Amino acid sequence: MTILANQRSGLAAVAVVSFGQLVSLLGTGLTQFALGLWAWQTTGSATALSLIAAFSLAPLLLLSPVAGVLVDRWNRKLAMLLGDLAAAAATLVVFALYTTGHLLVWHLYVISAFTGVFQSLQWPAYSAAISTMVSKEQYGQANGFLSLAESVSGIAAPLMAGLMIGIVGIRGILLIDIATFCVALITLLIVHIPQPARSTEGQAASGGFWHEAVFGIRYIFARPAFLRLQILLLALNVISNSASVLLTPMILARTSNNAEVLGAVLSAASLGALLGGVCMSVWGGPKRRMHGVLLGCIGSGLLGYLVVGLGRSLPIWAVGAALGLFFSPIINGSLQAIWQAKVMPDIQGRVFAARRLIAAFALPAAMVLAGPVADFVFEPAMRSEGVVSLIFAPLVGSGPGAGMSVMFILCGISLVCIGLLGYASRTLLHLEADLPDHDQVLAPVVERPS
Repeated sequence: MTILANQRSGLAAVAVVSFGQLVSLLGTGLTQFALGLWAWQTTGSATALSLIAAFSLAPLLLLSPVAGVLVDRWNRKLAMLLGDLAAAAATLVVFALYTTGHLLVWHLYVISAFTGVFQSLQWPAYSAAISTMVSKEQYGQANGFLSLAESVSGIAAPLMAGLMIGIVGIRGILLIDIATFCVALITLLIVHIPQPARSTEGQAASGGFWHEAVFGIRYIFARPAFLRLQILLLALNVISNSASVLLTPMILARTSNNAEVLGAVLSAASLGALLGGVCMSVWGGPKRRMHGVLLGCIGSGLLGYLVVGLGRSLPIWAVGAALGLFFSPIINGSLQAIWQAKVMPDIQGRVFAARRLIAAFALPAAMVLAGPVADFVFEPAMRSEGVVSLIFAPLVGSGPGAGMSVMFILCGISLVCIGLLGYASRTLLHLEADLPDHDQVLAPVVERPS
């Protein structure tokens, strides 16, 4: 039986897809927690953990222009299915290596890069599919559903992993992860995802493969408001992700490798994201969606990253992590709704892929550098009697992990500044009024079969 996606049933179809992703993300979260703990215990280095994240992100970004063309040319459901199938295959490989005693940290780098290749298809496909499944008034709610899937899995996965790793071990967790991919594949198969109608703008963008691959970048650069928005998001992503990859090593370093405390903090962070996702699913975000982006950035930095950096115990870390990630679904949902409303559906694959490339091209470098900066700059600085220690020791204390706490404080202050700079830009504040919605520009001229 196929669940149709139209204006009345579209949210139900998105909910079904989100449920499949929830189950899949739960399995992925279990695996990431278990392998992250294994990598830390094996190497004792924050650099190793940041490299795993960087190797996953690098191909995802480098292949974004190609992925965008494929998403617009292919059936979007197929792109989503390929991403899940590749992730399942990668988990099977990790399972085989671990079971035979041959798993090494560098294997995780290679496998992360492999999954990143196929994940480059998933995000623009999911984002563009929403435009054809629901009305534009429902974009914020639909994006909220997907945020809910990420949040619920984020809450349950660390807690479950902390308990299960001593019962079923890493092998058992990997097998559970493989089973969850099957649920995600089934939900995608039973949901009908319409292909977008062909628009005049889409026809004008057609051409050779490489011509289409750079179309999304040209599209954004031709619109100063979109370009400024991407530059703001680039700064936001670099700062927030540089700190995020240090959360696990910071908590472990400050608690003598206490996996239960780490799981509780990660779960608290996801609980905050869950509440933010519920808020977006019910509310749909502010009418002027730029307020959701900019106020969310300020709130995340002030109430989240800054508090986590200042914390020295589980309750403070948990509160800061929860408050910080509460704003994430609001930022992302508001941002997604802006682009989904403004860009023609049949070119969204290319434009959204270019969005990701511009907003995140520096993330691999930021993630790779975050670990060494923590290991060789801030951690030693907090053990000495220099300027950094004199300023921040009264705030964060001393000992292992104190340097990473300082980095969280600096990232929180930077996020607040980014939000305030956004409010100082008239181009960004009036973006939604200055750029018309796609349904107010040109009607589709050639219908594609659904």
